[in-house]
Amino acid sequence: MGFSKDVLDLVLSPAGLFIMFAYQLYFLYRYRRFPKTTVLGMENEDRKAWVESILQVQLSDRTVGASIISSNITASTFLSSVCLTLCSLVGAWFPYSSSNLIQGIVIYGNMSQSASYIKLICLLVCFLIAFSCFLESARHYLRASFLVTTSGSSPEEIYYTKSVLIRGGEYWFAGLRALYFALNFLLWFFGPIPMFAGSIILKSSRVADRVLMINLKDHPHERETKMLSSLKLNSIAAADFLSSSWLAKLI
Repeated sequence: MGFSKDVLDLVLSPAGLFIMFAYQLYFLYRYRRFPKTTVLGMENEDRKAWVESILQVQLSDRTVGASIISSNITASTFLSSVCLTLCSLVGAWFPYSSSNLIQGIVIYGNMSQSASYIKLICLLVCFLIAFSCFLESARHYLRASFLVTTSGSSPEEIYYTKSVLIRGGEYWFAGLRALYFALNFLLWFFGPIPMFAGSIILKSSRVADRVLMINLKDHPHERETKMLSSLKLNSIAAADFLSSSWLAKLI
């Protein structure tokens, strides 16, 4: 006997959610224990170096740093506005959750009214979490903008500015992860098979991106050293050639 729609939804949907949550828990463990092996940890190291360099210059020369943070504030506020708009659309979709509009787009899965309500609630919760995270990210970035333009270069002020900027980046990262979950729940409306496939594709792309970023981060000095050595050898060879040709002309 083949799988029915309800049984398929009960098997594939929790499996897709398990993949998503398992990856997030693994990422959180790696970030807490080995932060430099994660993309967020490497970004935090870049933020620390940027804060240390920007706070060493004079206050009148920190306008570039403030403009960089203002671009992050703009991105956070834009995504928070998008999430709030999507929450309104999902709320307006609730009265039509049992209509033929949703039942017609389901490829293969549970089409009951209760299942539609569960999908809409999960989607709404993800958008609300993303909205809150992006709003907190904008708040921390705004605080970091004030600190960059007013703080001195003492170790305490540098440490506090680093922590505020890193916290803003963490909220930004959490908001993006909530949007990944929302995309997965959106695929759930088309059935459990697209949701399960979307979970695997999303996590595979994140793992590939993490491996690529770590490989690029691990060997920048080696590549730079090789490039400089090759340029140095080429310049030496060119100088030898010119000197030999000059001597040949003299002879």
